[in-house]
Amino acid sequence: MFSTRNRLAGGASFLAAAISLSTVAQAQDASADAADAGDVIIVSSSRIDAAGFDAPTPTMHLGAEDLSIGVRTNVAAALNDMPQFRATTSPQTTGTNTSAGQAPVDLRGLGNNRTLVLMDGRRFSSDNDLNAIPSNMLKGVDVVTGGASAAWGSGAVAGVVNLIVDTDYEGLELGGSAGISSYGDNFTRRFDAKFGTSFDGGRGHFVIGGEYLDSEGVIPKVSRSRIGRTTTFNGAITSDVGYNNMAYGGLITSGVLAGQAFNADGSLRTFDQGYAQSGNFQAGGEGPSNDDWSPLVTPQKRYTAMATLTYDLTSSIKLTAQARYSRMFNDYIWFGDNIQGSQTGGQYISADNAFLSQDIRDQLAAAGETGFYMGRANRDLSYPSIDFERETFQGTLALDGEFANGALRWSAYYSHGEFHNNIDTPGFLLSENFANAVDAVFDGAGNIVCRSNLGGANPGCVPVNLFGFGAPSDEAIDYVTGTPMQRAKTKLDVGGISLRGEPVSLPAGDVSIAIGGEIRHESIDQRNGALDAARAFRTFNLSAMEGGFTVSEGFAEVAIPVIYNTPLLQKLDINAAARISHYSTTGSIWSWKLGATNEFFPGFVGRVTRSRDIRSAGLSELYTQQTTGYNTIQNPFLLDADGNPTSEYILSNGGGNPDLNPETADTWTFGATYNPPAISRLNVSLDYYNINIDDVITSIAAQDLITRCYNGNTALCGNITFSGNSITRTVSGYVNLANYKTDGIDGAIDYVLPLYDLGADSDGRLHFNVKGTWVNSLTTNDGESEIEYVRSQGYSFGLGVPKWRVNATVGYESESVSGLVRARYISPGEYNSTLSISNNHIPAYTYFDAQLRFAIPTESGPSMEFTLDASNLFDKKPPYGSLYSPYYDVIGRFVTAGVRVKF
Repeated sequence: MFSTRNRLAGGASFLAAAISLSTVAQAQDASADAADAGDVIIVSSSRIDAAGFDAPTPTMHLGAEDLSIGVRTNVAAALNDMPQFRATTSPQTTGTNTSAGQAPVDLRGLGNNRTLVLMDGRRFSSDNDLNAIPSNMLKGVDVVTGGASAAWGSGAVAGVVNLIVDTDYEGLELGGSAGISSYGDNFTRRFDAKFGTSFDGGRGHFVIGGEYLDSEGVIPKVSRSRIGRTTTFNGAITSDVGYNNMAYGGLITSGVLAGQAFNADGSLRTFDQGYAQSGNFQAGGEGPSNDDWSPLVTPQKRYTAMATLTYDLTSSIKLTAQARYSRMFNDYIWFGDNIQGSQTGGQYISADNAFLSQDIRDQLAAAGETGFYMGRANRDLSYPSIDFERETFQGTLALDGEFANGALRWSAYYSHGEFHNNIDTPGFLLSENFANAVDAVFDGAGNIVCRSNLGGANPGCVPVNLFGFGAPSDEAIDYVTGTPMQRAKTKLDVGGISLRGEPVSLPAGDVSIAIGGEIRHESIDQRNGALDAARAFRTFNLSAMEGGFTVSEGFAEVAIPVIYNTPLLQKLDINAAARISHYSTTGSIWSWKLGATNEFFPGFVGRVTRSRDIRSAGLSELYTQQTTGYNTIQNPFLLDADGNPTSEYILSNGGGNPDLNPETADTWTFGATYNPPAISRLNVSLDYYNINIDDVITSIAAQDLITRCYNGNTALCGNITFSGNSITRTVSGYVNLANYKTDGIDGAIDYVLPLYDLGADSDGRLHFNVKGTWVNSLTTNDGESEIEYVRSQGYSFGLGVPKWRVNATVGYESESVSGLVRARYISPGEYNSTLSISNNHIPAYTYFDAQLRFAIPTESGPSMEFTLDASNLFDKKPPYGSLYSPYYDVIGRFVTAGVRVKF
């Protein structure tokens, strides 16, 4: 029976329910694999599929011990525990933005869009969101930790994540789990099922599986004392920080009544300004904060399903058909559409406003003032929620065959995918309606009406009372607020053909080749609501976007055995690959790779690669009209009394750029693996990487934009809106920044020790594994200034990475019981090394995770397994101010119990 060989998809098998639970049979299989090969960094990233070929680019094969620990909510979350990944986008980092709930992956911290995600070696629809596949349908994940554009195309600058689908599963299994944090929140439940069977005498095989997950998240931010209301303030990371230019119910910020806040009955009190002030913020007192209500970890619900069919049409041709569907959705409180007041800005209130008390009007008249400015935290008026739905569909047909007695092998495929991203955010203020409703006066009959309707010109206007928490009526709220909305559809159509084989033999072995071509079309049609299109909302309008591109590619690769079985050159192979990519937007561009491997002595293999990798601009980078967000920044142009930058909460806009050039990256990797023949279950690897990216496509973070302007990049200063020395807005569309550079070392040690080697009468074994990454440097350079991001690991919106991340695991495995403990080490660093902060230092952190799995012995019938997992076992608290952190756990100890039955 014909079976295709795919080296990239040939990783170690791991538990079918990789994220949650596993069956007894699967645990035994995974353990057996680990004993033979060990869970280490090995080499297998290539289009070449010849048996015994090892490509020189390092590849990490992930198994059950790595992916099941901590019972992460999806594959991306499990990968983010690995030292090579940065959790740039996750439920913890997207509490108040429109990416909420997405789960892409980011190798090296170079950005989600520089890690290419494949499924069985084919492109993955859904913007690389790994929520879009049921984890129980996977049997492995390969991570190529070096540039791979010559083999797999644009986007593989940092590497490739290849998801390997379980197309051979037999039987039926059902699983379920539930988990909760030590704070009694983030309750998460999961159910999954999978069925597989062969048919037609074994010529065909069908597998279908699905998964449902419901996670309640962590709401609000202040439920974690070190996170909520904790930010950089007066040159230090400070707790209990809120706004000093607004209050719940309203704060007068100008004139004779400045500093007075409204009580619920409309009377005034002196606003408690706390013990310190800086810019728009204060420490202590009654200053409000979005953290009082907004989510820390976004809640999410999803269900996913996938089916795969393989059938041997003949003895040498196999048909593969795959279909998958996912829906991710939720509706939760988001962030406030508040009003910041000042002496000259905010919401202006006329002295004749009908909702003001007579006492206030009298005080204004006595002072000769015709009105005042106010700020208001609008929790009772305009505190929007986000209602999102993301649906993914993808279908694939593939044919694989061989001829010339298997010496030549061919493949052809076509895949169509769609990703629908629908967002409603009800509760934002409508500029015109709000302005009219605020300006409330008495008509001739003593009724409170909108001034704009005194002559009957605006009969639909409903006046709004802003003076006191709870004062706005339901009718007024309905009139002054609306719903920004977006309906987006992204399409991916991709097809390809390839031919692989060994056409020539040399004294050192067979020469292997792979040639082929691919063509794909990507497009997006993103529409916004009529109110968004009219820019009707005061602070937040979703954008429309439409466009697409087509890319045609041809590739070739060769592996040449040069020397075999000589001293120090026991197996020297040369590997070369090239790809030409023609984009309808930017024309043609080449990528290539040259590498070599050599076995210097038994078990010791050296490897080296030099590659040119590429990334063309994505749809959002090309075609986004405008994005909107808000950030707290440190303004070095406006210093407080102690000479520290002041904290300000500002509007940040971004957008696309159709004139972007492709990125080009020059990458070196070299290293070695060692599997001593005398200790067959020991595997050691060490690899150096150096990535240098030019014409980087990026949108500069608000703080980095301000820092670069302050450091002398006057061109970027034009993207900052000043009011005096105060900053009110930054604009950072996508641009080709000059350069990113990073280099470092990956290492791994893996050892399996069967207990019978120690003389024990047991089927058990001990498993030891260490994985680590040391980052020497990660810099960005805009042509004027260079910023180093290594050790700048607390601030979430930069590119910061720790110097060291190391995972160490010790486990025991047997037929009836297994367990392990994992330590995750993060080296010391700083919250934000681009700022002068008195308590900037973050000490070293080590988290511990643990798991236990018990199989119920059965002689016949279904098998059953019970599991218990704990993440952050000792409930270690995060560093102060690590809101949206990609590295530090803000949930606390999280314990999950589950059961799985296999028939």
